[in-house]
Amino acid sequence: MLTFLGFAMIATFLVLIMMKKMSPIAALVLIPALFCVFAGKGAHLGDYVIEGVGKLAPTAAMLMFAIVYFGLMIDVGLFDPIVRGILRFCKADPMRVVVGTAVLAAIVSLDGDGSTTFMITVSAMYPLYKRLGLSLVVMTGVAATANGVMNTLPWGGPTARAATALKLDAADIFVPMIPALAVGLLFVFALAYVLGLRERRRVGVLALPGQKAPEDVEAVEDVEAVEEDLVGATAGSTDHSVSAGSAGSAASGAPAKPSPAAPSTSTPAEGPENAPDDAPEDGFQGLDPHRPTLRPRLYWFNAGLTVALLAAMIMELLPIPVLFLLGAALALTVNFPHMPDQKARIAAHADNVLNVAGMVFAAAVFTGVLTGTGMVKHMADWLVGAIPEGMGPHMALVTGLLSLPLTYFMSNDGFYFGVLPVLAEAGAAHGVSPLEIARASLVGQALHMSSPLVPAVYVLVGMAKVEFGDHTRFTVKWAALTSLVVLAAGMLFGII
Repeated sequence: MLTFLGFAMIATFLVLIMMKKMSPIAALVLIPALFCVFAGKGAHLGDYVIEGVGKLAPTAAMLMFAIVYFGLMIDVGLFDPIVRGILRFCKADPMRVVVGTAVLAAIVSLDGDGSTTFMITVSAMYPLYKRLGLSLVVMTGVAATANGVMNTLPWGGPTARAATALKLDAADIFVPMIPALAVGLLFVFALAYVLGLRERRRVGVLALPGQKAPEDVEAVEDVEAVEEDLVGATAGSTDHSVSAGSAGSAASGAPAKPSPAAPSTSTPAEGPENAPDDAPEDGFQGLDPHRPTLRPRLYWFNAGLTVALLAAMIMELLPIPVLFLLGAALALTVNFPHMPDQKARIAAHADNVLNVAGMVFAAAVFTGVLTGTGMVKHMADWLVGAIPEGMGPHMALVTGLLSLPLTYFMSNDGFYFGVLPVLAEAGAAHGVSPLEIARASLVGQALHMSSPLVPAVYVLVGMAKVEFGDHTRFTVKWAALTSLVVLAAGMLFGII
C-alpha cells in the first residue's frame, strides 16, 4: 500500500507541476499532506513536517545567504569580466552561447556545490540569453546536466556517500570512473552544440555593435543531419521549446520574439531587444558599466573574498551555511558601509531569497512525508525485490539503471545509505564487487540534479525565471540520456 501511495504521490506531483495546474510550492505542500492522510497517518503530519524542516533548515540558510552573497558580487561587478569574456567568445552566436553555458557550468562545478554553480552560471549567461531571445530552458537544462556529471567529484557528495555506505575508499571509486565521466561530459558538450544549432536556426546569428558575426554560420544548413546522428529519434521531442519560428515562450515563459527576417549575419537595428551593452534594460543589468552599485576599487578584495570562501568550503573549515553567512555580512559591510545602501541591496535580492527558501521548506514537507510514513523504504524494497534472480551476476548494471529513478525520486542520502547497501549485498552474493556497485551508483547524478528534491535546482530556475515544470519537461530526457551514456561508457571500458 505504501509503495503504491509513494509512487502515486510522486507521479501526481510531477504531472500537476508539468501541466502547470499548481505552483511547485503549493504542490510540494498540499500533495504530500493529502497522501499522508490517505496513508492513515494524518495525525503524524506535523511531526513529519517538523522533522523534514529540521533536516533542510541548514540547506535553506545556506541558500539564503549564498544568494545574498553572490547577488552582491553581481551588483559590485565581480563577474562582469566573465560576462564580457563570454560575450567576446560567443559573438552573439546561439551555438557558442549554449556551448559556453555547458563549459562554464562544468568549470564552476569544480567547487562541488550546485547552488554556487547555478548562481554564477545564470548570472553570467542570463543577460546573453535575454539579449538574443534564446530559450531559457536550454540554459537551465544544459547547466543542470553538466553540473550533474561534475557532481560525482569526491567532494561533491555522492562519491563520498557511496564510499561511506560501503566502507570503501572514495579514490578507488572515483578515479577508475574518470574515463566514463569524461565521455558523459563530452556528450553534454555535444548536446549543447546540437541545441545551440537548433537555437541558431530559430533566431539566427546577430552581430552586436562592434562585433563581426562568426565565419561558420554556414553550418546552420547541416543542423538536421547533426541532430539525427547524435540523438536519433529523441531529437524531435524538444520541438515545443526550440522549434523554428517559436520564441521559446512556451518553455521559458518569455515573450515571443520573431526570428530575424534578414540573413543570419545581419546587424539588427537598435531597439528594446537589441540595445547597446550599457542600456539599462531588464535582464541585462549585469553588463551595465554605469550602474551605481559597481565597486571597481574593491574588485580584488571581492575576488579574494570569493576565492577564500570557496576554498574554505572545499576544505570544510566551517559549515557551509556559516561560511556564507559570514561572507555575506562581510561583503555587505565593506562594499556598502551606509545603512540605507545595505537595506537597498538586501531588498533587491529579497525576491530570490524568498522564492528559493520557500521552495526548500516546502520540499521539507514532501521529503518529511516520504520518509516519515515509510514510503521511501517500501518503494526501494519493492524495486530491489523486483529484480529477477537471473540478473544477480549483472547487479552493477542493475544498480546503474536503478540509480536514475531512485536518485531522482529520493535524496542522495536515502539512496546511498538506504538502498545502495542492499544492492551491494545482493551483488556480493553473485560475486559482484562492491566497488563496481559503488561506481555504477554514480551514473544517475546527471538526472538527479534536476530532481524536485534537490534544493539547488530551485536556485537555477528561480534566477533564470523559468517555470520548474518547463525545466523538468525539457531536461529530464536529456539528463537521463546523459546518465545512460555514462553507464554505457563505464561498461565499455570495463569499469562497471
